This record gives sequence, structure tokens and C-alpha cells, in this order.
Amino acid sequence: MNVLVVDDTKNIRALLTKCLEMEGYTVKAAEDGKTALGMISKERFDLAFIDIKMPVLSGTEVLKQMREMGVETPVIIITAYATVKNAVDCTQLGAVAYLQKPFTADKIKTVLGTLFAGGNDNHDGGNNDEFASVIKQAKVNIAAGEFRHALTALRKETVEHPFEPELFLLLSQACSGLGREDDSKKYLLLYNALI
Repeated sequence: MNVLVVDDTKNIRALLTKCLEMEGYTVKAAEDGKTALGMISKERFDLAFIDIKMPVLSGTEVLKQMREMGVETPVIIITAYATVKNAVDCTQLGAVAYLQKPFTADKIKTVLGTLFAGGNDNHDGGNNDEFASVIKQAKVNIAAGEFRHALTALRKETVEHPFEPELFLLLSQACSGLGREDDSKKYLLLYNALI
């Protein structure tokens, strides 16, 4: 399997390349978005890891141009700056997972395992029960009007579970309950992008 790694930080490129090669992947690396697009136009990749924050061309722009070129390669977004807007933009452009910096070799394996197991949820199997418990409790809190408590608990889950629609629907409800309509609309937009 041919994988492209795009990150302007040499150490991140080296870590990802080493981890992927140890898993049996063939890896090519690019230090910026422009170089990456040149490589993508000449060669087919089965998977791409793209950093969202790079000089010249952002990861979001690289992903957008890939889709405009008709390239449907699955993309895993690398980010230290997880925001609702980035998540909405990248999800709408077909990003399949997020890899939050800083990350470890084990985290890379987990993301790959989830991706190739047919999942689109990007969370560790061991955390499923804990996540379900947080969702259940948040519903109870929202029903009881304890919006701030629900919001605090739910926000912690967005890093590990950026592709769970129900999480963002509940965040929207909690923000609405607190009168934070702008935030509520942002979360609702993300929910709609994921369903």
C-alpha cells in the first residue's frame, strides 16, 4: 500500500514514515502542500496523512485541491489545532480520521486499525464503553437543565471522537440551553456534515 505523508515538520515526517514502514507500507513524504500536490498528480496513493497547518498551502487547501483533481485518496488529517471549523471543512471534503499531535506509534496503529476495520469513528476500542457512558450522562444532564455540566464532559470527548455525530448534536443542545446560539449553530453544522 502506497502512503503519502505531508508535514512541514521533519520529525513528524520521520516518525510517521518509520511507523508506517514498520507496518509494511510504502511511504513517500512531502514537506509542503505544493510538493504533495505535484506528487499526487503523478502517482496514485492509497492513503495520505496531511498536516492541517503548513506554510503556503494549508492541509485543508491541499485536500480541497485533491478533490478538485478528482483524487479520492482517503486522508487522515494531522493537527495540533482541532477546531470545529477545521473539522467541518475537512469532514465535508472527505477526511476519514484525525491524528491529534502529539501522537505516538501506538496511536498511529490505532487510527490505521480503526480505518481498515471499516470504522469511521477514530476511537480506541477500549474507550467505547466510557464514551457511551459520557453520552448517556450528558443526555440526562441536558434533560435536567444541567447544560454546563454536559458541555464540559462532552467537549473532552471531541479530540478522541471527532466523527461521532451524536456528540456534536448534544454539544449543540447544551450550548443552546446556555444561550450560546453561535456555538450551538457551529456544532449543529458539524453534526449535519457527519450524518
